[in-house]
Amino acid sequence: MSSRTVIRGGLVVTASDEIHADVLIEDGRVAALAASGTAAADAFTADRTVDATGKYVIPGGVDGHTHMEMPFGGTYASDTFETGTRAAAWGGTTTIVDFAIQSVGGSLREGLDAWHAKAEGNCAIDYGFHMIVSDVHPETLKEMDLLVEEGVTSFKQFMAYPGVFYSDDGQILRAMQRAADNGGLIMMHAENGIAIDVLVEQALARGETDPRYHGEVRKALLEAEATHRAIRLAQVAGAPLYVVHVSAEEAVAELTRARDAGLNVFGETCPQYLFLSTDNLAEPDFEGAKYVCSTPLRPREHQAALWRGLRGNDLQVVSTDHCPFCFTGQKELGRGDFSKIPNGLPGVENRMDLLHQAVVDGHISRRRWIEIACATPARMFGLYPKKGTIAPGADADIVVYDPHAEQVVSAATHHMNVDYSAYEGRRLTGRVETVFSRGEAVITEREYTGHAGHGVYTPRSTCQYLT
Repeated sequence: MSSRTVIRGGLVVTASDEIHADVLIEDGRVAALAASGTAAADAFTADRTVDATGKYVIPGGVDGHTHMEMPFGGTYASDTFETGTRAAAWGGTTTIVDFAIQSVGGSLREGLDAWHAKAEGNCAIDYGFHMIVSDVHPETLKEMDLLVEEGVTSFKQFMAYPGVFYSDDGQILRAMQRAADNGGLIMMHAENGIAIDVLVEQALARGETDPRYHGEVRKALLEAEATHRAIRLAQVAGAPLYVVHVSAEEAVAELTRARDAGLNVFGETCPQYLFLSTDNLAEPDFEGAKYVCSTPLRPREHQAALWRGLRGNDLQVVSTDHCPFCFTGQKELGRGDFSKIPNGLPGVENRMDLLHQAVVDGHISRRRWIEIACATPARMFGLYPKKGTIAPGADADIVVYDPHAEQVVSAATHHMNVDYSAYEGRRLTGRVETVFSRGEAVITEREYTGHAGHGVYTPRSTCQYLT
């Protein structure tokens, strides 16, 4: 049976346009847009009408960096695909791209199959996968070609975490060369993990065990050095490069230099680096453990460079790196040894609202908000224009957003499966009201009306953002 919904009277905001328009949804897709009050709009007929007067009508968010159920440090991220995607929907995100993990000694296929099994039938919104490549050898390189063909078109490597995910420069170069041939995009965790491990050992030997030392040993210069090295390896390989969770001014400078030279080098930052700082890591009574993630939070003065990078497009995307661990029983594993604190923050529910606050505060424009949170991640990861915009033929992933509603962020009211909020007590202007995923209302006037299994796996094309 055909179903039709019309969203009337809102300000439709995409990365390129703002227009007061009515949006017609038919059978899960955007069928048409017409300026509100015109004969064309008045002619829209539907089973259901949503009044968006005084609201924004925006594309559903695309979060290109999440870690549901991720194993780390002897425990697992506390959000499952069911709880995490439900929380994402509450926050106006309608697509995530999560990371499947190749185990050392295992194949890419085994890792991908394991993540398909975790996600299938459990997601409230649509999802795709990147592939973490932990073990580069000839068979791995062949498998990369096969994965690209079936819609897993990006591969993450780590210059950090020796003995876990770490790849050396030779392994990185080989994977980059393969990506240059098959169209894949290499995503890089750029920190000099070998040097960091030395600094960790030395700090612990001095009795420096508190969470704040996590930030002190993972130095901004070691993020910048690894970023520079990754860029040069990608240049040698002739491959595009996407640097994840950029946190430091010096790393932004490396990306800016590469982009000024015309290289296909891209950067992502995350809300935690834009809104939090080492002040949080230094909170007393082990509270700082809540803010342990890698790359680490930086001193507040780095934030200006990140905002400047976002405005000038030296940073293209804001994703969350959502990887939650409860304070009780998980973060506490690192009491007395900061190196044992599981690395990661919750945030998949907060990203769209925090970035709207950045619009209110004058850091970015409305259209730039949609660009960095919806359109560019969709283009970067081969999902556009199916995702990331409101246009005829696109999936009807649409958010009715109240730009005037006020909220206070709190673990008491969030929907992520974690016992604290990284933004506890923060006052924000703007809030999600209704969310459509492929035309189905998953949030209806601040009530959850979705269900596990609505979200489907979405194969991706290769990067659509190359110059």
